[in-house]
Amino acid sequence: MTVRTRYAPSPTGSLHIGNVRTGLFAYLFARRERGAFILRIDDTDRERSTKESLDEILESLRWLGMEWDEGPPDAQYFQSNRLERHRELALKLVREGKAYPCDCTAQELDAKRKQAEREHRKPGYDGKCRDRDVPAGVALPDKRAGRDYSIRFRQPRGGETVIDDLVKGRTVFDNRELDDLIIVRSDGSPVYNFASVVDDADFAITHIVRGDDHLPNTPRQIQMFLALGFEPPAFAHLPQVMGSDGAKLSKRHGATSVFAYRDAGYYPQALLNFLARLGWSHGDQEIFSKQEMIEYFGFDACGKSPGTFNAEKLEWLNFHYLKARSPAQLARDVLPFIERKGYQPPTDMAWLERMVETLRERAKTLVELVEFAQFYLSDQISIDSKAAAKFLKPEIAAPMSALASELESPVGGFSETSVQAAFERVLARFNLKLGQLAQPVRVALTGGTVSPGIYEVIAVLGRERTMDRLRAALSRIDGAAAAS
Repeated sequence: MTVRTRYAPSPTGSLHIGNVRTGLFAYLFARRERGAFILRIDDTDRERSTKESLDEILESLRWLGMEWDEGPPDAQYFQSNRLERHRELALKLVREGKAYPCDCTAQELDAKRKQAEREHRKPGYDGKCRDRDVPAGVALPDKRAGRDYSIRFRQPRGGETVIDDLVKGRTVFDNRELDDLIIVRSDGSPVYNFASVVDDADFAITHIVRGDDHLPNTPRQIQMFLALGFEPPAFAHLPQVMGSDGAKLSKRHGATSVFAYRDAGYYPQALLNFLARLGWSHGDQEIFSKQEMIEYFGFDACGKSPGTFNAEKLEWLNFHYLKARSPAQLARDVLPFIERKGYQPPTDMAWLERMVETLRERAKTLVELVEFAQFYLSDQISIDSKAAAKFLKPEIAAPMSALASELESPVGGFSETSVQAAFERVLARFNLKLGQLAQPVRVALTGGTVSPGIYEVIAVLGRERTMDRLRAALSRIDGAAAAS
């Protein structure tokens, strides 16, 4: 048997983190088994499906490196293009007595549901239309032709439906507890649960990987596979992804779409690694290459409890991948984020490489790296008032002025080594410790009290920009002294 898994997102919004994890597990399993990973677009919700969402889904998967073997742009992998096939098989079930027309109105069904709730019974269709004779030549619903009814699947009343789930283990459903599900609405459109079964059968899907919120649908779908004459696939139902508060992951827990994390400056390798570890493990290993994920993945190592979305863990992983980039790679990575922030993108890539080298041990994302680089990328720095009051005092004016003179024409060119030598001469001359001079200089050059090493900062800023900022700080000190 050739393993064939599928991922079937709906193009009604962004690709959700919790949802794409199920696609990742289907992808990893297919790759490990040297099978096929199929991308199907479940776009039967015509009102909410958009081309923008579809484009975002496809681009998100490409960005993550989850390439598909079959799928878009081939039209047959769009569920909306398979409507006639769904209708054909629904009619086949009716003609074989495995499905039947139901003319119960929405008002009737709602009344029955409320009655069941009052009597503390499980709500479900009572089978009113189940045993009626189906006339020869019955057709599918069409209100315009006077066929105002839906089609229900005739669920077996006896026996059990057994699911040997690859994650949750054996689950047994009593068929008497399963009511007759509508498979074609009164407007003639097949419902998702039936259309999905037909598509999975036609595309020869062998393993279905999805969230365990779909588990209640599974026994009905298995019976549909059997009624249509198809071998049901194997199922792997994954526990949900939860927020740190124990609630189901949602927008209130932060960014939840793939694009949101891409735009926040995360690496696809970090997000892929993070998603893989949400409910799957391989010993104590935390960091995996894509090939390692494929090699080690198995449903037997998937947890039965919900995975917890830990934003700090994702940041830690991204920090690992960011640090692993070469200066040249990191410089190229950060350029789009510099432009998006509105800064003039540097044209000197060698300078940009030196800049990112000073920040790579501090930034956890590319967006954060740009935030830390503000004093490098713009000369419109804003000096923190508290920092200025604490460090830009009259007594530091003379040492800072002496340092400016030393840096005007540094011995040996403008480098970290020459900057350090200039500092050492001034420190010796004024009998100061490094912090007593470095911190006021840091405030003057960066606007704050936290930055990379002061020698690195000055070397990257360069002589002209350093001198301009030191002079501005000295003028500020003089002005404050005069005002007092």
